[in-house]
Amino acid sequence: MRFVQQFLAVMVMYAIGGTTVTAVKENDWLTCALGLVVAALVVFVYAWVVRRTEHRRAPDVAREGAAARTGRGVLIGAGMFGAVIVNLFSSGHYEVDGPGSVQGALGLLGFMAAAAATEEVVYRGVLFRIAEEHIGTYVALLLTGLVFGLSHLLNEHATLWGAMAIAIEAGFMLAAAYAATRSLWLTIGVHFGWNFAAAGIFSTEVSGNGGNLGLLDATISGPELLTGGSFGPEGSVYSVGFGALLTLVFLWLAHRRGNIVPFGAAAAPGRPSTPKTPPS
Repeated sequence: MRFVQQFLAVMVMYAIGGTTVTAVKENDWLTCALGLVVAALVVFVYAWVVRRTEHRRAPDVAREGAAARTGRGVLIGAGMFGAVIVNLFSSGHYEVDGPGSVQGALGLLGFMAAAAATEEVVYRGVLFRIAEEHIGTYVALLLTGLVFGLSHLLNEHATLWGAMAIAIEAGFMLAAAYAATRSLWLTIGVHFGWNFAAAGIFSTEVSGNGGNLGLLDATISGPELLTGGSFGPEGSVYSVGFGALLTLVFLWLAHRRGNIVPFGAAAAPGRPSTPKTPPS
């Protein structure tokens, strides 16, 4: 029952927030402001719903250390996408034609903040966390990662390969990051850092949702296996490789901290959100 309550509450906020931000997408300043507000509200609603349904605080969105964990996540996500661009640039598949649009980047900042917060709360805060309590870390990671990837088939330039790439490099990786740190702040940061670097800095297509003009005016060309084609660099083997590597690193860290929930060993309520070591 609590799963249904949390999922419905967050999805309502997701729908309202997404509709609001999309409605003002033509105004970059308004998109930036509203996107940041929606991101904050989604986290607040999640914390409130957890308190009402589980009768406890939500430690994965605790205020203490929130800025540091989010910032660390942003660096990881942006660094990961930057590594993809370095590989594309060095092989001649990414070219910078000149400066882009600072105002456009600001709009994308708000839009990506709202998207990162809502998707992390839905997929990691609700789906993965509650599934993990019943079926263990690995099965929950696999199932919610696949659901996350397949949900991207609804995008404009979606491809099956792109959806599977998203499942591996983002769905699995972000679930592993949550298992290792028990912090939604960190996964929100990683998600935002990746998306904003892709759209707001390097001006690439994100998850088949169309082109973006961020800080750089750039073009991508070359084999789809390397560039991701119409889906964007998230469909690149570079992205899949880096994402898979980070998944293994986070799972190793989760093991080291004793945060892995075995399959068939139902955890006590709240167990996955209270690791043996403090989240980082």
